[in-house]
Amino acid sequence: MLVWVLSEGREVAEAVSALVAAVVGLFGLLAPWAWDGRPRGKRSTNRQVDDAAEALANQVRRQWESEAELRQLFDPAPLPILWWDSAVPDVSDHRHLIGDPISCRADAPQELAAALRRLPHQRLAVLGSAGSGKTTFAVLLTLALLRERTSRCPVPVLFSLASFDPSRESALRWLARQISSNYPALANVGIYGATAVGDLLADHRVLPVLDGLDELPQPSHSLVLAALNNTLPAQAPLVLTCRTQPYISAVAEAGVLTGAAVIEPAPLNVSDALDLLRLAAQPGRPQGQWDALAEHVNNHPDGPAAQALQSPLLVALARTVYADADHDPAELTDATRFPTRAIIEHHLLDALVPSLYSRAHLREPADRRWRAEDGMRYLRHLAHGLNHQETHDFAWWQLYRWVPALARNSIRAMVWSLFLAALILLGYGGYRALDPGFVWPLKNILLTAGGIAMALFCMQCLAVRDTFRATTGLGALGAAALMAACGALTNALVRVLVLRALTCSDAAATTQRNLEHMAVYGLGFFVVLYAAGPPVPPHMPSRGSFTLQNWKRQLLRAGGIIIGSGALCSVVFNFYVLAGIVKTPDHTGVSPVVIWEAGWLAGVFFGMVLAFVRLVRSATSRHDVTNPVDSLRADWLIAMVSAAAGAVLIMLPDNISLPLAFVVERVGLDSVPADFLLAELSDLLVVGASGFALALIAFAWPHYSAARVLMTIRGQTPLRLQAFLADAHRLGILRQVGPVYQFRHASLQQRLAGQDRVPGPRNEPSDSTMRMGRS
Repeated sequence: MLVWVLSEGREVAEAVSALVAAVVGLFGLLAPWAWDGRPRGKRSTNRQVDDAAEALANQVRRQWESEAELRQLFDPAPLPILWWDSAVPDVSDHRHLIGDPISCRADAPQELAAALRRLPHQRLAVLGSAGSGKTTFAVLLTLALLRERTSRCPVPVLFSLASFDPSRESALRWLARQISSNYPALANVGIYGATAVGDLLADHRVLPVLDGLDELPQPSHSLVLAALNNTLPAQAPLVLTCRTQPYISAVAEAGVLTGAAVIEPAPLNVSDALDLLRLAAQPGRPQGQWDALAEHVNNHPDGPAAQALQSPLLVALARTVYADADHDPAELTDATRFPTRAIIEHHLLDALVPSLYSRAHLREPADRRWRAEDGMRYLRHLAHGLNHQETHDFAWWQLYRWVPALARNSIRAMVWSLFLAALILLGYGGYRALDPGFVWPLKNILLTAGGIAMALFCMQCLAVRDTFRATTGLGALGAAALMAACGALTNALVRVLVLRALTCSDAAATTQRNLEHMAVYGLGFFVVLYAAGPPVPPHMPSRGSFTLQNWKRQLLRAGGIIIGSGALCSVVFNFYVLAGIVKTPDHTGVSPVVIWEAGWLAGVFFGMVLAFVRLVRSATSRHDVTNPVDSLRADWLIAMVSAAAGAVLIMLPDNISLPLAFVVERVGLDSVPADFLLAELSDLLVVGASGFALALIAFAWPHYSAARVLMTIRGQTPLRLQAFLADAHRLGILRQVGPVYQFRHASLQQRLAGQDRVPGPRNEPSDSTMRMGRS
């Protein structure tokens, strides 16, 4: 190869040297970006693991105390449900492995905690029918264990099983991912080390409380049981909730949960339920309204009203619906209107949402944004969408799947490509407004917009292919290089074909120009893709925040990135001059000092951009707990920062570095002409738009926003969707489980959707499809 280059003469040698210098320089500039300062291979210290356990306990306690208040679990007290050993045969482990029979009352926290701790392995399966209070038991048990927890006791953490797919990942890996996602503060390497979450799980210092096995598709029930038995040690503490019949079927296929006792609720005493309802009502007339219902129940102990009050779910619904004096619970005694328990349940579910909106409007008439009619319409669309997606979890970053135009990969890629083309044309128009004398030929405008848009389309289509995703095992560097090569080749081919069709120019000249064009755009695409990740919707939102937590370490990392970028960029600029990329009247007259100054100027600038993006994307507060609003806000912040950085970074290989070195060499650092600055502004508005869009599409917020706008136009959701969901959560219609919303009662979702089919979980991609190049 070397002999061939030398034989072809000086120009070819300079071209090859320039290409090698550009590639070496690019990888050198990426080295500070790729380094994230994490202690590779080093484990968290015992002190860091202890601190992580305490931080996790505090966050879980605050999270579920707030949620329990919204669910009115302690208003005035939990229902006095008695839980005892299940009478179902062959669903629990051997008696000598699980200890003596247990019993506990849900309204006695000390009994809940003590009952679990008496078990030899602290393993418990909680069974019951729909609406029997299994989730409430899980919340109360979690809070009871946290209140009595000592420093070395396991931290109870409540998980929804809706996202667990045992065919794609192990139980330990799923638990670690859920903890890192729901409690991102524990991912702060500077405070807790690199392995804190894994160490907590390995040392059995986390007590998983897994809620809703029955909410998974039926074939997954036995797979989950098998996964828990095979991947979690028998001595690891565990609590699992499930409806009775699905659990019996799962045990018949996969065997019992090793070392676990099994409990079920006793029928709720109707008089106890009525006593609690009286206490929940205001003294006077509201409290007295329950007397007529109590008398009717005493006279008709087998009637539909008495049967309804044996269900914890219906008692909770009745407490909410009849909390105001305007609603009289005595109506439930009308056997003509309510001949069966099922009709009473439907009536309470139908009345729940209007009652909550009406009560909120009376209390805060000036602050209500949504009427009850609008709220019901939006909630019906939400319930129908969840059922259609076969899930109980509303994950905002999956909303694009609800819109057919965005759910299909090819159509979504086309939409974003058209968006980029429009953005480029808008950038050209903006520059024309700033500099009316600037005229760019229409042919060049269409070539740039069309070529880059087609490049983005092909990169998106490649990124969603399963065959491509399998290559991500080679690392983010290889995946970004493959996508960048695909995009650059597509862009070059479009330009070659269009130029040949329009101008009939010489094929060799056209090919030569576009090879250079392909190299420049290929390097630019590569920088942005490696920084932001593939241009497809991520399976989880990004996290990060502005925080001064561990600022000394962050400052040292930022300083290292800036200094390294400056030094490496200076070396690259010298290679550019020696290779002849920067043309000068006399190569022997080039001042090394000027080139080093130019390199440091560009390097420090880009280093500051990279350091800032890295800081935002890796920083978390010690008290961070993920909820839907905060996760959306964090993803928006990181998406905008990364997109702005992408607009600058895509110009790194050619549009800034080379012209800047040329100008500095010609006129000096203090005499940069205005026309050069205008030219760079043109590149930023037109070429930078491609980096902006390419980075933006790699995040969840843009896809969510596009889906939200389209659904708002159709009248399916309000424009301020997150505000509406947060309001429904405050009213008690929805509940939060980490970054997702769920309907407070699964039966309410089914009733609003008008369907009887119980949905399964959302299907999340495995970790192999996670966004590449991210912290």
